[in-house]
Parts: sequence; structure tokens; C-alpha cells
Amino acid sequence: MKAVVFRDPSTPVELTEVELAAPGAGEVRVKIAAAGVCGSDLHVRRGEWDAPAPLVMGHEGSGVITAIGEGVTNLAIGDHVVLSWVAPCNECRYCRSGHEARCQAVATVVAPGGVLHDGTSRLSANGEMLHHYLGVSSFAEEAVVPASGAIKVRDDAPLDVIALVGCAVATGVGAVTNTAAVEPGATVAVIGCGGVGLSVVQGAKLAGAKRIIAIDVLKEKTALAAQLGATDEILVGDGDPVAALFAMEPDGVDYAFDAIGRTVTTEQAIKMLGLGGAAVVVGLPPTGSSASFDPLVLAEADQRILGSNYGSVRPSIDIPALVDRYMDGQLQLDPLVSARRPLAEAGEALAELESGAALRTLLIP
Repeated sequence: MKAVVFRDPSTPVELTEVELAAPGAGEVRVKIAAAGVCGSDLHVRRGEWDAPAPLVMGHEGSGVITAIGEGVTNLAIGDHVVLSWVAPCNECRYCRSGHEARCQAVATVVAPGGVLHDGTSRLSANGEMLHHYLGVSSFAEEAVVPASGAIKVRDDAPLDVIALVGCAVATGVGAVTNTAAVEPGATVAVIGCGGVGLSVVQGAKLAGAKRIIAIDVLKEKTALAAQLGATDEILVGDGDPVAALFAMEPDGVDYAFDAIGRTVTTEQAIKMLGLGGAAVVVGLPPTGSSASFDPLVLAEADQRILGSNYGSVRPSIDIPALVDRYMDGQLQLDPLVSARRPLAEAGEALAELESGAALRTLLIP
């Protein structure tokens, strides 16, 4: 098959011929319908995260099951699936307590990573082992993934668009509904209106937030956020976004979501909080980043700083529910798609994301 391979930050990603082995026990093979290009892919491309190389890129995707490994009983050939980069073991203490996003087995796949749950890879090229990315590697014509990471969804949902549910939408909506548990009537700020941030906006609307303040450097992104449920917009180029927020909401907000993941945006989110508020770090920064805050202010104001990994989702429950919400008209996914490109244009798609021009590009094998 063809797949997009990353070797090092100084070398362009390359669409090349790759061998994909048959699924092992507890695994399935999926014909990829679409793969979303995410900020996490960009971190790898820039060399900002430790990732084993060479690897086949991509962790957001959807497709159709074409083969099933030994012991898989809950999926069948022909099933439509959304790929979840959290493929829970369902055995560790976190899985047993309903916190699959913290799965210990997934942690070993993600870091140091590059393999599936049995510690080996299904990918190779001319005898050279290639690593999986986050147990998915969706920038390819096909993928072999753990069965628990192939989430069966309804057949009538458009396979290309629902690829976004596998990361951006689950992460953004889940950060609101699961990690923060935003209450009806709450005030919310969202820093960054890319694919994840716009999903946060929609999650806040679903949660019944009374005020949703969208913050970005691009007017077209805050305008789109307004279409998707934001009540107010702050354009960062107009001045200090923290001061602008307090001009709108003098007591600060109940929840501030950093959907970018830079030191400055995390610190801004903390500063935007009112009494009892929670800052939620959703966007992921480069390895080794650090942010500062005043712990006395945090304690005296009864505030919290929350990390949100994958929206704290339970993939087998939340992903089909999010697809249902899209099909029922409660979630809008189509406006999040900036473009559709062939796999050969993965490099261009990553460059567009880096420039800030793109929300989510779908790579279509």
C-alpha cells in the first residue's frame, strides 16, 4: 500500500510503498476513508515531540474493516469505524474505573511508542521496520489497529467527515462535557479556534453555557466560532486578550479552555478565571514546555488547572454518541473541514496547518 512516512524534521514527509502485515490477535485491518491532519502531527513533523522514526504518520481517521484478527468478536468485515488513538486495554485499573483515556497500555504505545499493544509493528518498507504513530498511522491507504481502537459507528454517516470525531471533536467536546463538566449557565472562554477549539465552542453550547467567548488571531476563525455557538469574539491582534475578556466579563469566566497549548495561552487561560474557575489545557505543547501561575491567587480564589487528555473520553461510548449528534444536527462537522487532499499532498496540508490558514484538512487515499 501507499503511506506517508516521516523520517526526521529536516526531510520532507514522503508518500511511499509500505508493507502492511495481517492483523494479529485482537487487531483489525481498516481501509482508510479519510485522515484528518492535526496539530499533533505537526509537532512530530517539527521535531517538537519525541517520536520513534521512521514512522507512518496520522492518528485521526475513519474507514471500513477489511480483515479481523484472532479473538475479535465485536466487529465484522464491512463495519464502518472511527479510529481512536486511545485503544484501551479494558483491564488496567483506569479502564476498569471508566477512565479509558488514562489507560496504562495506551501510555506504553504512545510513549516511547511506535508499536501496537504486543510491542511489535505491522509496518515495514524493504525489510526496514516502520513505527506506528499513536497506534493508528492513518496517513495511509490501510491501517492495522487494536480492535478497541476501531469504534463501530452507524453506516449512514459520511465516512470522510466523521474522521474528525476520532481526535478533534472528541477532544474538544469531551474537554467540556467530561473533563470540566461545564454546567448550564456557565461563562466560558476558548483560546484558539482551530478544529479543536471550535469543537470546544460547540461542546460549550451543548452544555448550555450562557456566554462563550471565542479568542483567536484570525477574524475568520472567530467569525466561524460565532456561527457555531460563540456569543462573543476577541481578536488577539487588537490588544491584550486577558484585558479584553475582563472588559466583557468583569468577574472573569467560570471556564477558560486553552485549545492551542503554548506557554502564553495557558497562562492567559489561568489569568482569565473568576472565583472558583477552572483553566483547562486541551491543546498540547512541545515537549519540555512550562507555564507559570500565582499559587496564592489560585488557592485563595478556589480555582483549578485541569489537563484534558483526549477529552477524557470513553471511546466506545462517546465516539458513536458524537457521530449521532452530528447526524441529528446538534454538532456541525462540515464547517471544520478546510480542504480535501490526496495522500501525496500531506506535506502541503501540514504546511497549511502550520501557517494557521487551515482548520482540518482531510487526506483522502
